[in-house]
Amino acid sequence: MDRRYVNLILILVLVAAVLWIDLSSVIKIGSFERSVKPVLGLDLRGGLQVLLKPPAGTEFDTQALEDAASILESRANGLGVSEVIFQTAGGQYILGEFPGLTNTEEVISVLRQTGQLEFVDLGDYFLPAGTRVATMDCTTTPRPELKLNEDGSLADPGAGEPYGPFCTVMTGKDIASVNVATNQTGEIAVDFTLDEAGATIFADYTSASIGKFLAIVLDGSVISAPSISSAITKGEGQITGGFTIEEANNLAITLRYGRLPVALEVVESRVIGPTLGADSLNKSLLAGVIGFIIVALFMIIYYRLPGVVAVIAIAIYAGITFALFKLIPVTLTLPGIAGFLLSTGSALDANILIFERLKEELRNGRSLAQAIELGFKRAWSSIRDSNIATIITSLILFWFGSAYGATIVKGFALTLAIGVLVSVFTAVFVSRNLLTIAADFVKNAKKDFWFGI
Repeated sequence: MDRRYVNLILILVLVAAVLWIDLSSVIKIGSFERSVKPVLGLDLRGGLQVLLKPPAGTEFDTQALEDAASILESRANGLGVSEVIFQTAGGQYILGEFPGLTNTEEVISVLRQTGQLEFVDLGDYFLPAGTRVATMDCTTTPRPELKLNEDGSLADPGAGEPYGPFCTVMTGKDIASVNVATNQTGEIAVDFTLDEAGATIFADYTSASIGKFLAIVLDGSVISAPSISSAITKGEGQITGGFTIEEANNLAITLRYGRLPVALEVVESRVIGPTLGADSLNKSLLAGVIGFIIVALFMIIYYRLPGVVAVIAIAIYAGITFALFKLIPVTLTLPGIAGFLLSTGSALDANILIFERLKEELRNGRSLAQAIELGFKRAWSSIRDSNIATIITSLILFWFGSAYGATIVKGFALTLAIGVLVSVFTAVFVSRNLLTIAADFVKNAKKDFWFGI
């Protein structure tokens, strides 16, 4: 079979696959199933934007901030907040975006937690949940003297001051796994399993401290303070404290995804409504459709048959690009849509370069086959260089957006780069094969009319 027709079959198969992805919300092949719904960004869906920063005077480096952003993203995903973005900005901030989020307080409360879990020896003294305590490592320093009242009870340290300091038996780094469960009375609790080192420490401590109180402390605040009724030697334990299911889940997520390498405070948070973004999106898409119709009419009137081929190729380009946005997936924002529409210009530009060279070859007396071959060949260097320049610009913009937390710049750069790469494919492969096949049906005497010479 003629190679051109083999390529045509490949193009038709590609178009069928692209239409399937573009028109579907879920793709399913055998046991494989995946959602391909378009992912809309904060400006189109609305949601929460949070700016975090280490407290004044805190020493930290860039790596610590990046690690904190990664942990925060894991925590937010654990809460079921999808498509969340956390990234460092300006070397001292972390920007968090939560498209479609409604329960803002729940997420912010989890983000504020440093995640420092400690098992603290209270000895004979019970402290209720919510009490602030000071802790210390007693393996390297002498056991502290506690301030006591005359009757032997703990002395009140004063408003806003913590009790203690008490000795830390071990920290959350020794926890291997965490799950939300219920105890024998039906109370919601958090079960944990310790690693080998933690299990040994816990077994030694609980064996020697039966009847004593062990506080479970998160970020300096007592969660619960159970008494030790028996030795715990299997490395398994349970945290209770009158939790709701949401509170238990938040605690489990904080413990599961680790301690933040640096404390963070919320500098700014704001809820963004989707109304303005949706209106801008509709107007942008309307402008894109009007622009496409005008350009399509120009291409068909001026270039005739090649113009029809270019319009078909641009339609295929748009379908492939949108399918890639859904598969990757790319979070679509208004700047991202602008990048996509701009890359459409690159696709048209490549076709115009090819068709102008093709017309020059026809005017020089070449046959249709020769003119098409030379037109694509001689236009390629210009197409290659211009698109490489655009890709380099996109990479620079993407780096800038990543370095300074400018998500709108990142979205624009990513969609522009994807669009440019697809436009090269459609201009060189799709347009070329469609045009060479269409040329077979053009009589030599009519070539001037069909090619707009």
